[in-house]
Amino acid sequence: SQAVLVDRTMYISGQLGMDPASGELVAGGAKEQAKQVTDDLTVIIHELFVTVVKTTVLMADMKDFNDINEIYKQFFKCNFPARAAYQVAALPKGARVEIEAIAIKGPLQDASA
Repeated sequence: SQAVLVDRTMYISGQLGMDPASGELVAGGAKEQAKQVTDDLTVIIHELFVTVVKTTVLMADMKDFNDINEIYKQFFKCNFPARAAYQVAALPKGARVEIEAIAIKGPLQDASA
């Protein structure tokens, strides 16, 4: 499943930087793949009217963190979600980055309240 909704919580499966037309990884590396991932997350978020509250970023090489983070900061401009980032031994299809997310449908509540 691309995403599963349980009550108000949506679990969005890990997204790879795949070109929707060709089904192949976008060319260029981690930064370009991260851009495609955030484009895909935008479609999911807007279609389902959810707010991302947590992400997990998986990278084939931690050296790509700054490039991925640059794209990440363009995607999340406010209401920054909690995030974990890890280097992994390998990702499907030889991808450089995969991002999964947890989102909430409806209003957010501040944890300090």
